[in-house]
Amino acid sequence: MIAIRRARAADAEAIGAIHVATWRSTYAGILPDSYLAGLSPGRQAAGWRRLITAPPPGHATFVAVATGPDSPDGAAPAVVGFASGGRARSGAREAGEIETLYLLEDFRERGVGRRLMRAVAAHLNAIGCRSVTLWVLKDNPTRWFYQHLGGRPVAEQTLRFAGQPVVQLGLLWEPIGVLLAATAPTANQ
Repeated sequence: MIAIRRARAADAEAIGAIHVATWRSTYAGILPDSYLAGLSPGRQAAGWRRLITAPPPGHATFVAVATGPDSPDGAAPAVVGFASGGRARSGAREAGEIETLYLLEDFRERGVGRRLMRAVAAHLNAIGCRSVTLWVLKDNPTRWFYQHLGGRPVAEQTLRFAGQPVVQLGLLWEPIGVLLAATAPTANQ
C-alpha cells in the first residue's frame, strides 16, 4: 500500500536521498556529470528539513510512503517519493507552483506521481490559487507525464548547470480545475 501524507521533519533524510538519486538517474546525459556527482544527500536533507519545519506561507511538501509488500524492504514503511509547492515564485497571488515531484524508479507508472500531483494541487486550490505552473527541463524524459495531465507549455528559459546551458519549459494548468480533474482518483486507486 502507498499512502500520501504531509512530510515531517523525520522524512528529510529519505527526501534528500531520493532527490539526489532521481536527479542522477533522470538527468544523466542532460546535466553535466560533475554537477550530478557533486550533489549531496546530506545537504539536500538539511535543506528539506528546514523547508518542512519552517515553510514559507502557503508552502507544503507531501510524501508517498510505501508499506507492507510495496515497501522497498518488504516490511517497514518507507518514503518512496515526494512533491512540493506553494504560491508561485513569480509572486502572483492567485498562481500556484508545483516546485518538485520525484519518485524512485520502481514506483513510477503506478499512479503515485499522479496522487502526489493531486495532493499539491488540492493544497494550492485550498489556499486560493486559481492556476498552477511547473518548470521541467525540456530534455527530461518524464516531461510527457505533465503534458499528459494537461500542462500546456507557455514559457521557456535557459538555466546554467556547471556552465552548461539547459532549457527549461514552463507548463501551465489554468484553471487549477484542469489539473484536479486530470489527477482525480480512478476506480483502481
